[in-house]
Amino acid sequence: MTATRTGLAVKCCATLLAGGLLTTMSPTVAVAAPDYPTAEAGNPFVDGWYADPDIAVYDGAYWVFPTTSRPYDQQTHLDAFSSTDLVHWKKHSEVLTREDISWAERAMWAPAPIERDGRYYLYFAANDIQNDSQPGGIGVAVADRPEGPYEDALGRPLISRFHNGAQPIDQDVFIDDDGQAYMYYGGWGHANVVKLNPDMTSLGTFDDGSTYREITPADYVEGSQMFKRDGKYYLMWSEGGWTGPDYSVSYAISDSPTGPFEKIDKVLAQDPAVARGSGHNSVVNVPGTDIWYIFYHRRPLSETDGNHRQLAYDRMHFRPDGTIRRIEMKVRDNFADGNALGWKTYGGSWEATGGRYRAAPSSGGKALLDTDFADFTQEADVHRVLARW
Repeated sequence: MTATRTGLAVKCCATLLAGGLLTTMSPTVAVAAPDYPTAEAGNPFVDGWYADPDIAVYDGAYWVFPTTSRPYDQQTHLDAFSSTDLVHWKKHSEVLTREDISWAERAMWAPAPIERDGRYYLYFAANDIQNDSQPGGIGVAVADRPEGPYEDALGRPLISRFHNGAQPIDQDVFIDDDGQAYMYYGGWGHANVVKLNPDMTSLGTFDDGSTYREITPADYVEGSQMFKRDGKYYLMWSEGGWTGPDYSVSYAISDSPTGPFEKIDKVLAQDPAVARGSGHNSVVNVPGTDIWYIFYHRRPLSETDGNHRQLAYDRMHFRPDGTIRRIEMKVRDNFADGNALGWKTYGGSWEATGGRYRAAPSSGGKALLDTDFADFTQEADVHRVLARW
């Protein structure tokens, strides 16, 4: 069976019952330029509790670097995931760890990857500093390959103090068409932009001699993200509390990489039938196309632990005037990735293989997605009938 939620929300599409054999439709064939309405093989697209995904395209492969979503004292390493088709993902464990960063102790999060001149940079926050007297802030690591190993580029944080009220966390790095690199960052309701010098490990200055320029839009909390499309600069950010259901994403558009940025709309928010706490996003453009995806984290409906967050992505569409349509968190799974992540089983023996989700003969059981589609509910027993000749 292929699980799908598009216009009509139906629980039968998120519940599989088995008293015998259950098979599915064939998987979607991967194409060179992924063109999907959502994660066709299911969200979450990787296993485990992760958050704050940032995505980069390196040599035709998509690389996602997330936060390991655990209590702060256990956030001491960063993993990465790579894919050539946005369906099959390979895990790269511990591309950066606390042992690689002499000044990092805890709360390593929100990695931001970018490549320049054949070197791969990974910006990250560590220690969740609460004032200027505490050690920590935003650091930068560098490697010769996307999967690392990454090494501390400075031996100290790149930004270790509060400027304009912005906590030094949640950075995103963007290189403009003219080669100028910028970093957008900030927590505690304040956002800054800084220039990065060509070495990518030191800060430049603006024409007025300043280093830190505040660009805080309305309702900003954290999670800056910058991208450019058709000559316009899009700043995205997260609002609400990251442990609550109101976590969400809004955006602004400017003619300049330094703003001003005035809030236009909220584009991603919880769906009571799908997931809560959807936020801290990144954006990727499929090279050579106008296909865009938003990558983000969200919390399954039945989970109450703040750190129980999962990685997801959905299609992002633009209106003719360049504004962004509100993101719909769709629910599909064609099992083309060979797994059934997100499905919980109750009785029976289940297996996802060959683009099919199979239930072995048993006395009964069911597989459920953690969703709440209430428009229509259907439950049925599936039996295998043995024919006699």
